[in-house]
Amino acid sequence: MAAARRRRPTRVLSKVGLSIRRGTARDAGIICDLIRGLARYERLERQCVIGPAAVRRHGFRPRPYFETLICRRDGRAVGLALYFFTYSTFLGQPTLYLEDLFVLPEARGAGAGRALLRALARIALRRGCGRMEWAVLDWNTPSIRFYRRLGAGFRKEWILTRLTGAPLRRLARGQS
Repeated sequence: MAAARRRRPTRVLSKVGLSIRRGTARDAGIICDLIRGLARYERLERQCVIGPAAVRRHGFRPRPYFETLICRRDGRAVGLALYFFTYSTFLGQPTLYLEDLFVLPEARGAGAGRALLRALARIALRRGCGRMEWAVLDWNTPSIRFYRRLGAGFRKEWILTRLTGAPLRRLARGQS
């Protein structure tokens, strides 16, 4: 089992000067900066409270809650993919769920997003996943166009459902 859990280093070279590798605990600050960049882009910066300690605690432990890929161009971090695995009972296979995909605005259009998604697809296939899934904001037309060009399907009949804060605590206590 330990051998199956061992992570293989992921390094993908796309275009000259563009590289992708797994994030490490030492990248916690960079990961946070890129997540904050995504929050700004999605107009959700006030909701973004993550810090490097949380990234290290949750992403770099024996059983991490998430994994990351960092895209660099000429040595500078320009993109991030943060993902984890769920399970599809209908397919009977794992699913790679992409929580965050972000490329700095000044680095867009140069292949970083596509390279990150390609690296994720390779990880998904290597780990026996039947699919990759992610969510996109309905107003984010540049990303929607990008995903459509890749052949992604959109599931409008499924509504993302979320419990947070007081409603989550009430349910945990058995209150309605």
